[in-house]
Amino acid sequence: MRCAMEEITDKMKLFDKLSKKVSEILGGGGPMAERLQSLCDMLCSMVPYYDWVGFYFVDNDNPRELVLGPYVGEPTEHIRIKFGRGVCGQAAEREETIIVQDVSEEDNYLACSLNVRSEIVVPIFKDSCIIGELDVDSHQIEPFDGYDKTFLESVAAKVAMIY
Repeated sequence: MRCAMEEITDKMKLFDKLSKKVSEILGGGGPMAERLQSLCDMLCSMVPYYDWVGFYFVDNDNPRELVLGPYVGEPTEHIRIKFGRGVCGQAAEREETIIVQDVSEEDNYLACSLNVRSEIVVPIFKDSCIIGELDVDSHQIEPFDGYDKTFLESVAAKVAMIY
């Protein structure tokens, strides 16, 4: 049985390796949507408990609503989300990262899939304004920790630089 310290070290090494890949993907050529799709694909395939990874962006015509962008995972009916609704809408309204370790305990949860057990949503800021967010769902309860938060916030900051 592995000790918790080994698991933390492995996670830190993984996120360090992935940070470099994130920079390579986002710094590459091609349309932004293709780079973001590649980023979703990579995160979902490389982190075992990232089962749905996607982006929502603030709608230019309705700045209090999010519109689904590139993602990987099960299809979702939540193409548009108003600020304040669900975890994504709450993160946008509060302008802060939200981690829900067990979605069954969340009153304002918008279920994307019956398999989702937890979620982390990280806002993306450009010039101090929220422009979107990175949403990650897991089929596990309580998989996210401070390392995920720090890593995904750094991903969001890198996305903001190409937006």
